[in-house]
Amino acid sequence: MAEPTSFTSDAIRSFAALGDSFTEGVGDPGRDGHFVGWADRLAVLLDDRVPEHSFRYANLAVRGKLLDQIVADQVPRARELAPDLVTFCAGGNDIIRPGTDPDDVAERFERAVADLSSAVGTVMVTTGFDTRDVPVLKRLRGKIATYNGHVRAVADRYGCPVLDLWSLKTVQDRRAWDGDRLHLSPEGHTRVALRAAQVLGLEVPADPDQPWPPEPPRGTLDLRRDDIHWAREYLVPWIGRRLRGESSGDHIEAKRPDLLPIQDTE
Repeated sequence: MAEPTSFTSDAIRSFAALGDSFTEGVGDPGRDGHFVGWADRLAVLLDDRVPEHSFRYANLAVRGKLLDQIVADQVPRARELAPDLVTFCAGGNDIIRPGTDPDDVAERFERAVADLSSAVGTVMVTTGFDTRDVPVLKRLRGKIATYNGHVRAVADRYGCPVLDLWSLKTVQDRRAWDGDRLHLSPEGHTRVALRAAQVLGLEVPADPDQPWPPEPPRGTLDLRRDDIHWAREYLVPWIGRRLRGESSGDHIEAKRPDLLPIQDTE
């Protein structure tokens, strides 16, 4: 078992983000056709602490990827880059698939964390969200909670800071989510970035736990119309891709495969 890692945010001069659509930033569109997302926003907060713009950032995440694909495609590149910080969010797409065993996924997750920890400065791991109010995924809440317990245990064994999304209650508001109800909205990504910065010991410009402003009540008919629209626009195509064995990440490349100054993300 690895010794706990000690770190300060001042020591972080380079950062690589690994994962799937969540870390790629799906739901948070940018000006250049790429997604922004919480990891890009965290990189900006880290860059603000480094003089002379010497901070460098890579984002290797690709939507739709399963844990083994992330391990095969992204972990070796992260080891090669050897940044001061890696964020590793993986396994979520495995957990939501029928028949997967969270214990088995967690064993493979731990092997990847061990591999990363031997080559990079600090590995920050991420739990899954609390899905109790998410259509379709709320039935998987217990499975996600089991996997989260494993992620926390792995973090303890390898001295990894934990970005705990289950406890971030403000992202349970519907306004934190994109229209597909599977990915965060820009505001949701912003709140996650702020929480990640807090985990790393940074002072943040806003509180990710700040309550949302009151929202006008919505009638049952409006909610039902939203559900029908969501099912047609997002749920049916998602099921179709699963039946065809396709992924939203097929033929998609990492948006930022090299460690570069943060200005190159703007």
